[in-house]
Amino acid sequence: MEVFLPIAHMDVNIWLIVSFGLVVGFLSGLTGVGGGILITPLLIFIGVPPLVAVGTGAAQIVGGSAIGSYAHWRMGNVDMRMAFVLLAGSWTGGLLGVHLARILEAGGHFSLVVTFLYVILLGFIGTSMLIESLLALRRPRSEHPKKSRNTDKSFLQRLPGQMDFPVSGLRLSILTPVLLGFGVGLLTALMGVGGGFVMVPIMLYVLKMPTKVVVGTSLFQLLFTTAEVGILQAGMNHAVDPYLALALVLGSIFGTQFGARAGAHMQGEHLRLVLALVVVGVAIKMGLGLFITPTHIFSMARVV
Repeated sequence: MEVFLPIAHMDVNIWLIVSFGLVVGFLSGLTGVGGGILITPLLIFIGVPPLVAVGTGAAQIVGGSAIGSYAHWRMGNVDMRMAFVLLAGSWTGGLLGVHLARILEAGGHFSLVVTFLYVILLGFIGTSMLIESLLALRRPRSEHPKKSRNTDKSFLQRLPGQMDFPVSGLRLSILTPVLLGFGVGLLTALMGVGGGFVMVPIMLYVLKMPTKVVVGTSLFQLLFTTAEVGILQAGMNHAVDPYLALALVLGSIFGTQFGARAGAHMQGEHLRLVLALVVVGVAIKMGLGLFITPTHIFSMARVV
């Protein structure tokens, strides 16, 4: 069934969009990444303008994150204190990112910047996580290293503004999650992602938070960050297509529930492996787009 998108100015198959939402919703509930790392590239691949794909992708994550964060909250997997400190930085980064997206779109550079961000960030993070998760699966549980945890904590404890996070079992500087949140908010506005593909690895490997708490806290923070960015993108850049967002949300609502339940029965190492494979796959696909000649070549030059 074809539906016309008023903001994107194109026709799409509504069931294809719903299936996109279902798949990324499942991955969101399973890994806590918010699904944006897949939504934005998928929308661009089917011809949606990059700025609309980014803005609508951020708006779509709101629905999936709301369902997923509620499910994890009921299971006790959300560190509320950590989440609100992250939000203090992500809202600031999101506001700056929306302004920057508007400047890049006006100069005609937004699409290229988005592609490079995906290739560089996802390629580096995904490869690192894939190597680590494969080594963790091959290593016996009794041999898992613990000394690095103490070393990292002692470094974080030397930074100013120390705060306790009882749910995560951490004590660290408030500057760390604030700066992390700022970067996530910036990426949400520029890439249409929730920033979970950056936040989750840092929470796991730098802050050393428990995997289950990382997924729940990430989703809770994504809910409010993407809501802010979605509102700003719609109001300032007119980049959120309501019909497209609604179809994606309908699919993600069901997918996120299934993902959260599946994640509750999986080991932390398996969750990280799934996330790594998804991130690497998207990076490869985006990277190929930079070198493969398009089927339909067109020019944006103005005809006189």
